[in-house]
Amino acid sequence: MLRRFSLYGFLKNQQYYDPFIVLAFLQMGLNYTLIGVLIAFREIMINLMEIPTGAIADVSGRRRSMIFSFVAYIISFGIMGGAGLAAMRGAMGLAVLLPLLFVAMVFFAIGDAFRTGTHKAMIFTWLRIQGRINERTKVYGYTRSWSKIGSAVSVVLASIFVFASRNYVYVFFFSIIPYILNIINFMGYPSEVDGEGKKGASLGEIVAHLKEALVVSVKQASLRRLMVESMGFEGFFKASKDYLQPILKAAALPLTAALFAGLTMSEEQQSVVLIGPVFFVLFLLSAVASRKAHVLVDRTGSEDSTARLLWGAYAAVLVGLVAAMYFGVYWAMIVGFIALYILQNLWRP
Repeated sequence: MLRRFSLYGFLKNQQYYDPFIVLAFLQMGLNYTLIGVLIAFREIMINLMEIPTGAIADVSGRRRSMIFSFVAYIISFGIMGGAGLAAMRGAMGLAVLLPLLFVAMVFFAIGDAFRTGTHKAMIFTWLRIQGRINERTKVYGYTRSWSKIGSAVSVVLASIFVFASRNYVYVFFFSIIPYILNIINFMGYPSEVDGEGKKGASLGEIVAHLKEALVVSVKQASLRRLMVESMGFEGFFKASKDYLQPILKAAALPLTAALFAGLTMSEEQQSVVLIGPVFFVLFLLSAVASRKAHVLVDRTGSEDSTARLLWGAYAAVLVGLVAAMYFGVYWAMIVGFIALYILQNLWRP
């Protein structure tokens, strides 16, 4: 099962749009304000759906929920790619494009909400069955490292796609292929990782389970703390990480002009020269960080002390990143964002 869990992460992170999504939205004709609103809307929708989708997955079956999740992703990619190409050709104005992108974000949020906690629950259920629950940090870090290796591979492929097509929007269509392969992967998961859910669960049973989970989450102090910490640590990272893309593009243009003075290259091709290598290294470092997270826990003595250490490092990096942005030091901004990715991948396991 570790191979299937790792394959899931590898295929799931074939997100060819990820290093270029802000640039793709800019190519469609959106400005930074609208892009920020879209990303914020996506995260709000994900958070609103997280708890009810988790309850549905627990009661109705996790494997089916995962398949439904990836179908929702595929619909989202199709809408973003189709609408984006139409907007670039001038066949669709902003008044039509923007609502379609909001719809795509709803489907993306459905996919994300059904996926995230659900697959972790499948891993932990399998560990309990195997009598290996005490290895959760090590095993989850291992499977997550394969996700980051997948991200590194996806950056190389996405860079090739963008360089060849001179178009950021096509990456949404390319992302559909590995997600179809992951649906096939889920069909090989054993039934025991579904948990205690049952087929044909009624709406009343799902609502009752949801109510029970909410009561426990609010009343139990340790769970309240976990939720608050997760919101703080993950919230800023998710809201800010995609803005590394325009920073890299701005730094890439003068760099490629100096290195490839004799070549005629579009802005899209020039951006790939820096975005590809930086994200490739970034995701490899993230893979190492995720796989070695348990080593950091062993050295600090506990997961709690490790969390405090990561909070301190996170605050220090944020201060340095703000200073780099204020003074316009591109290399320091890039290093700061890479540090955030590494810290986040130490934090998650």
